[in-house]
Amino acid sequence: MGGLPEHLELKRTRVSCNFDAPTDTEPILYSGAYASLGVDNTNLEDFFKNFQIKINRLTEDEMEFDMIGIDASLANAFRRILIAEVPTMAIEKVLIANNTSVVQDEVLAHRLGLIPLSADPRLFETKSEKDLPNEKNTIVFGLHVCCEKGAPRLTVKSEDLKWLPNGSEFLLATENKDPGSTSKAKTYTSFSCSQESFPEFSTNPIWPRHPDITIARLGPGQEIELEAHAIKGVGKEHAKWSPVATAWYRMLPEVVLLKDIYNEDAEKLVKKCPLNVFDIEDVADSRKATVAQPRACTLCKECIREEGWDQKVALRRKRDHFIFTIESTGALPPEVLFTEAVKILEDKCERVITELS
Repeated sequence: MGGLPEHLELKRTRVSCNFDAPTDTEPILYSGAYASLGVDNTNLEDFFKNFQIKINRLTEDEMEFDMIGIDASLANAFRRILIAEVPTMAIEKVLIANNTSVVQDEVLAHRLGLIPLSADPRLFETKSEKDLPNEKNTIVFGLHVCCEKGAPRLTVKSEDLKWLPNGSEFLLATENKDPGSTSKAKTYTSFSCSQESFPEFSTNPIWPRHPDITIARLGPGQEIELEAHAIKGVGKEHAKWSPVATAWYRMLPEVVLLKDIYNEDAEKLVKKCPLNVFDIEDVADSRKATVAQPRACTLCKECIREEGWDQKVALRRKRDHFIFTIESTGALPPEVLFTEAVKILEDKCERVITELS
């Protein structure tokens, strides 16, 4: 099988970023586009051979990695799944017994819902409208903070939320209750056992991921008493269930010097770039410009803004090479989030195949 001429290979694999506008932005997906030249444009064997994932940075809440050998549509599918379809636990129902703060009940409930929880959603079931809240589908937190009269203002933070492994402690308002009854009083949940009895939680208790999130500020004599019930959900239903602060990608920048640049022009090129993409190396009796950090390029085009420089420097994007960044809210590590996104996409593909077969 023959190869493509250089100008066609660039058109197929690169996005050219000219000063006025980018060109070759549309991918060529038709398998027979280069059949007359003996090139199969959608060779599955080439995909298996070229596809790679390289992790560049991994911390507790953030991961940056390269995805090589895929189309932008797949990269965007992973981004959308991470934002909207990977489930997490978030506070959905708030039972307020007392709130004399300046924060209205509905605003308080909304702020509580946006607090990331350190709870693995894979250990819980999805609660439907017909299901009773139990130890397998609901997490209960209690909050009771009071600012005494004469005391300074008090800040209520997420660390004041206390996990209640036995479920709700608020009693249901029942009619005609028999005073002599010895049966257990009913609450807003139906826990058959304590969540602390589960081995997953005995050594890893559930808590707000960030303890210093401000919920409200109380003045002297003000009080908040409530229960917050968290359930499993996904980001497309409400943003509070989104497991990522953001998930984004960009195509790998490619900076090419079309001709050698020396001495004064080299120094001028280095000064043009605000991100230090270029550097100077000593060659014989002269100084030559080089591309030192092409990944740092943001395509601000400062290096080709002046007339004539676009004949010396070419800015491109590699069409099948994506720098992907995941910033987790803390419910799950970023590497686990990406694995879950892959599983969800795999399930979608299997459902399509099943429907078509």
